[in-house]
Formats: sequence, C-alpha cells, structure tokens
Amino acid sequence: MSLAPIVLFVYNRLWHTKQTVEALQKNELASESELYIYCDNSKNAEGRKSVDEVRNYVDSIVGFKKVTIIKREKNWGLADSIIDGVTSIVNKYGKIVVFEDDLVTSPYFLNFMNNALTVYENRQDIFSISGYTYPFSIPENYASNTFIFYRSSSWGWAIWKDRWNRIDFDVADYDIALHSRKLQEKFNRGGADLFDMLRKQMNGEMNSWAIRYAFSHSTNDAFGLFPSKSLVQNIGHDNSGTHCEKTSIWNVELDDKFYPEDLELDVSLNHEIVSRLQNKFKQPLLKNSNSRKWKRMLKKLLQFLNRQ
Repeated sequence: MSLAPIVLFVYNRLWHTKQTVEALQKNELASESELYIYCDNSKNAEGRKSVDEVRNYVDSIVGFKKVTIIKREKNWGLADSIIDGVTSIVNKYGKIVVFEDDLVTSPYFLNFMNNALTVYENRQDIFSISGYTYPFSIPENYASNTFIFYRSSSWGWAIWKDRWNRIDFDVADYDIALHSRKLQEKFNRGGADLFDMLRKQMNGEMNSWAIRYAFSHSTNDAFGLFPSKSLVQNIGHDNSGTHCEKTSIWNVELDDKFYPEDLELDVSLNHEIVSRLQNKFKQPLLKNSNSRKWKRMLKKLLQFLNRQ
C-alpha cells in the first residue's frame, strides 16, 4: 500500500505547531510518510517574529521519510493557502492527508487514514475521511469502527484526487441554493449551522475553505466517513486561531490504544447516529444564537443612547 503524503499548514503558533508535529512523529507510519509543510507569511511587520519562530522550528523537523517545506513569500490566508497547497499535492499523488497546526493525533491516526483511503477509494458516496470524531455517544449496539454522516470535518482529514477536483470553491450554484429551501434543508442534514455559514461565506462575512468543502459533500450526494472514536484532538480553541473561539464543547479524549484496523466496506448510514449528531449541533447553535441576539440588542441600545 502506497502511503498518502501528509500536508501540514502552519502560520504563527509555535506551541501549537510543536504539539501537532510531536504527536504526528509518534505515529506508526510517520517514518514511511512524506511530509509537506506550507508556511504562510506574516500579514504585517508586527507579526514577523512569531512567523519566523515557526519557520525556524519547521526547518528542524525530522522523523519522516522526507520533509518538504514551502515558505510563502506573501500572506495567502488560510483558505487560499489550503486550496492551493492541497490541489498541488493531491494532483501529484492522487490522495492526501491534511493537517492544520493545532491538531494532536493518536499513534494510529496515519494507519486509519491510509487504510480508509484504500478501503473506500471506490465508494463514490464517501467523499472524505475524517480523523476527528465529534464528541457524542455511539449507540451501544453499533459494532463498526467507522460511520458515515452528512457532514465533513476539517480537523485532520484525507481525500482522493477525483473528489477534491469536484469541489467548486466558487460555489457557482449558490444562487440556486439560496432560493431553494429543499437544497438548504438537504445541506443542513449535517447540522443546522451549515447553510448559514455558507451564506456568510458568500456574503463576504467570513473566508472559509471548509464550508465550501462541506457543501461539496451535499452537492455530490456524498458523506464524510469517521472513526467510531476520535483519533484527533483540536487544541486550537483558545482564541489563537482563525474561526475558532474559546470553547471546550468539541473536546474529546484520545484513546491511544484504539486501532480501527478492520474497516467494513459496506458501512451504511445509521439513523440513530445521524439523530444524535444532529442534536449535538443544535446545542452550541442555540448558545451562539442567543449570544448574537444579545449583542445586536446591546448595539441598538448603545446607538439609541448615543443619539440622546
């Protein structure tokens, strides 16, 4: 089995990057895997020092079959850097495992990702592989090591060339979806927050490659595949990264002994899992929705007082 290259995107978070790399180095297949590291450049002179610290660190990374470092000459931003970097590497190798600089993995993460890329390669209804699994309770009678869901995850993931090249990052069909309740509901089967995030993306309120990546799963009538226990922990929810506010609701506990080796080719949609995950995504949404509501009310109150 040829191993997929690993692509890591880093910027200015030295501590997070070290945690990510050190955990990855402990993976069983690290020494047999090629690692590509994309280093984005600083937005301004004030951020130069922290960017240089990360760049100096990645120059010292060992423990992989080969390490290739791409240092951007300008600031690309996360979305453009990922789209460009993944496109370049996946078209060269045919498959890819992708990381950002705030993801700690279990020792069997690479085993799972590479096995899943092989086992499910011809399952066109499986669009991506995720190493992260959302914190929820798997039904006691569910015996498979994997499950599929309408949503994708961008926290340690893998994809094949043919699926990646079907993603429309311009979202040419957005206007159709905007005026179709049916298409919005279809997308929101993966979580009630999804179409709202896509709307913000298209309105210029955010710049996320991941929501467009997620939308492609819906437009291609496909699923994301997940391990029954998470193999990734996101350590970036500390206000240090892009689009990640401080929160603990997505924290998981890694089981270093969990090795999802036997992967069932015919894994199918489990409606109890779907129901539990859909409920999971309603909980933080209500909290955030109320928060936004109070902020809007406070803003209006301040505007009113300023006119007095």
